Amino acid sequence: MKDAYIYDVARTAFGRHGGVLSSVRPDDMLAHLIKTLVQRNDFDLSLYEDVIAGSTNQSGEDSRNVARIAGLLAGLPIETGGLTVNRLCGSSLAAALDAARCVKTNEGELFVACGVESMTRAPFVLAKASSAFARQQEMCDTTIGSRFMNPEIIKNYGGHSMPETADNIASSLNICREACDEFAVASQTKYEAARVSGYFNDEIIPIEVSQGRKKPPLLISTDEHPRPSSTTEALGKLRPLFDGVVTAGNASGINDGASAIIIGSKKVGEQAGI
Repeated sequence: MKDAYIYDVARTAFGRHGGVLSSVRPDDMLAHLIKTLVQRNDFDLSLYEDVIAGSTNQSGEDSRNVARIAGLLAGLPIETGGLTVNRLCGSSLAAALDAARCVKTNEGELFVACGVESMTRAPFVLAKASSAFARQQEMCDTTIGSRFMNPEIIKNYGGHSMPETADNIASSLNICREACDEFAVASQTKYEAARVSGYFNDEIIPIEVSQGRKKPPLLISTDEHPRPSSTTEALGKLRPLFDGVVTAGNASGINDGASAIIIGSKKVGEQAGI
């Protein structure tokens, strides 16, 4: 089996729910990222075998194989395939592993592995009528959690969202609220130290966001979600989302953004002089 190499990595800034990236379609966001990443490398476009994208929602503008759509929008050859994978919160990691396996098993020489979500633009979805003249149809918000769940799954495994699951885990492992808040503050502190040092400068690809017809576009190049002023005292005052330890301050946010990496064989690197 061949070795697989990561040749380049990039991402957009991450926006808050309803924030600076809320007006950007997820397929456009991913296409912009792929196009910029591909252009700054010297690989022959015909060598790209596949765009493999992780996406969790796949309910609206990211549906019908967002990997294929974003690849075409990015200007990759029509011969370059597209595959969208879903492992929920691990979807982009699954995409990277799939691309690496493809290189190792000689299914292709060069791949773009990526992930995209726009939680802001995740739609409400309405079920079809279950019978003629039905007056009640189920509607689900696809932003977070499952929709139209199978009753047998709920009966045997539950239908908890991620925050509820986190509460369950904290309860089973005896993790207290204070420990969760301390971890959250430590995470914010580490992020801010990395930001100040310029750690993220080379990995974030700016993206233009329209402000309307009479204003110039905004260039978004910094993450919107960090709160470096967080303290355990301030987080301790927040109410739990449910009945456990998870709050709006110590949970991961609902974000908009995209990330991508180029994975390939040693051969393509040598051809490109890398």
